[in-house]
Amino acid sequence: MCGIVAYIGPKEAYPVILKGLKRLEYRGYDSSGVALLNSGLKVYKKKGKVAELEESLVGKDLHANAGIGHTRWATHGEPSDRNAHPHISANGKLAMIHNGIIENYTQLKGELQKKGYTFSSDTDTEVLLKFIEDIQLNNDCGLEEAVRIALKRVTGAYVIVLIDQDNPDTLIAARKGSPLVIGIGKGEHFLASDASPIIEYTKEVVYINDYELAIIRPDELILKNLGNEKVTPFITKLDMELAAIEKSGYDHFMLKEIFEQPHTIFDCLRGRLDAAAGTITMAGVQNNIEQLKNASRIIIVACGTSWHAGLVAEYVIEELCRIPVEVEYASEFRYRNPVIHKGDVIIAVSQSGETADTLVAIEKAKEQGATIFGVVNVVGSSIARISHAGAYTHAGPEIGVASTKAFTAQVVVLTMIALKIAHEKGSIDNKRFMHLLNELQEIPEKVPAALKDSEAIRKLAEKYKDAKDFLYLGRGYNFPIALEGALKLKEISYIHAEGYPAAEMKHGPIALVDETLPVVFVATKDSYHEKIVSNIQEIKARKGKVIAVITEGDEIISKMADDVIVVPAADELMAPLLSVIPLQLLAYYIGVAKGLDVDKPRNLAKSVTVE
Repeated sequence: MCGIVAYIGPKEAYPVILKGLKRLEYRGYDSSGVALLNSGLKVYKKKGKVAELEESLVGKDLHANAGIGHTRWATHGEPSDRNAHPHISANGKLAMIHNGIIENYTQLKGELQKKGYTFSSDTDTEVLLKFIEDIQLNNDCGLEEAVRIALKRVTGAYVIVLIDQDNPDTLIAARKGSPLVIGIGKGEHFLASDASPIIEYTKEVVYINDYELAIIRPDELILKNLGNEKVTPFITKLDMELAAIEKSGYDHFMLKEIFEQPHTIFDCLRGRLDAAAGTITMAGVQNNIEQLKNASRIIIVACGTSWHAGLVAEYVIEELCRIPVEVEYASEFRYRNPVIHKGDVIIAVSQSGETADTLVAIEKAKEQGATIFGVVNVVGSSIARISHAGAYTHAGPEIGVASTKAFTAQVVVLTMIALKIAHEKGSIDNKRFMHLLNELQEIPEKVPAALKDSEAIRKLAEKYKDAKDFLYLGRGYNFPIALEGALKLKEISYIHAEGYPAAEMKHGPIALVDETLPVVFVATKDSYHEKIVSNIQEIKARKGKVIAVITEGDEIISKMADDVIVVPAADELMAPLLSVIPLQLLAYYIGVAKGLDVDKPRNLAKSVTVE
């Protein structure tokens, strides 16, 4: 949630910060603002998207070699000019941006009000800034020390960056729970919530850890912990290209990322799966194979789309490995006081690797002796660092808020993990193992066939764009895909949609069916095919409109459904990787047909780094 950018060095700061905010806008787009330091501190902020801020600053003197910027996803206080970041101290000399939530801000605000402080916003951020200012005044200390003292008192999550009129050559930043990366240039530094605003200028970065404080000058980066002890920065080289975060001729990032899936799935498999040799090479799995194959149970913790990937993995792991699997919402798991044993393996699945609930969940499980295995997309992310082992999905940057290519990459990685464990454990025979290796290796070649009907899906979207509700149904491996299809439609089109196991339809949802309700069946050929045919007949008997995702050559369902979308044949374990793609396209095209901003759906942000 929220995107932060900062720069200090010889360049003009404003163009760097503005471009960075545009690249981070997927993290929040309720309001935005910048603070620039030249002869004095100037703060500009505006409700709405970054383009509105940019337009409001045309003709203003924006010269500065140091500055901070912020694009907001509102937590405390409605989206407005006054609640936008940066916030300013009472004396007007400090400005601060913040990503996170200060949970004890009400108590701090009350203490400050008793001292005579007033507040011009409803935010927790302004409270923290004025708390820092108050400490600085009453303890006769520098800003660095005041920040350190304040953060020892603060409860919650934060990344903060401060700029000080009295110290124009220094930025101060700190992190707990929310992500911060610092790019190292020649006599300059770049700060951001993720690497996308930085890669244009440098590929050398430092990922800041929890409870670290950074003092940043053009030619110097000092890291300290909250005990004022110096920490040696660990410099990482970014494996990312600028083209990966550009639209490359597509109308939207979401469409680009859907069409990238043949390549991202291939990249996910590359160097790992060799069907001809009959091998899967995954160091994180191999180095922990005893814990994995002997696990008393596997618990997958995730949120949103990643939770749906975990549900697919539950079916695959239990089928192949014969290990009990539980799939938990991280937001519930962390508060439930779950029973964790030393033989348990926790698989944390997250695109960003920064999901707040997932992070806290695995920290608690780790304390109880579980083995933590991370499946994330972002190299150097918090979940990657806290896990005992893991595997990157190699999906590349995903800018569209609604996850698409990250989902299929997660399913691929989790499927490879299951196959590797099953082979090592001997829970499947070699013939089945080799068959599934070949099936998985062929998926990148089959995905283009699932994408080729995009124009037909666009026309289908026009037909159903005015529907008020959708029902998505699937069985077995395709049940999680029904859930994912419904989620995508909700996120992108704001149409109410429900996903259900098809067999559960008669236990309530069938009451919704009438001639106005589109019902999407994920109905590829598998061991449940006859049952799903019966479910379709039940919907048709009640005049529901049936849209079916079917396997190529399925003449039975094609004659029953009102509309069909065809995908290539695949083993039922691999079918979700194909059946999900037309559902992504359907959601996308309905959103576009309704005139909505599909890359930045309302009220949503890409990375949920606060509760």
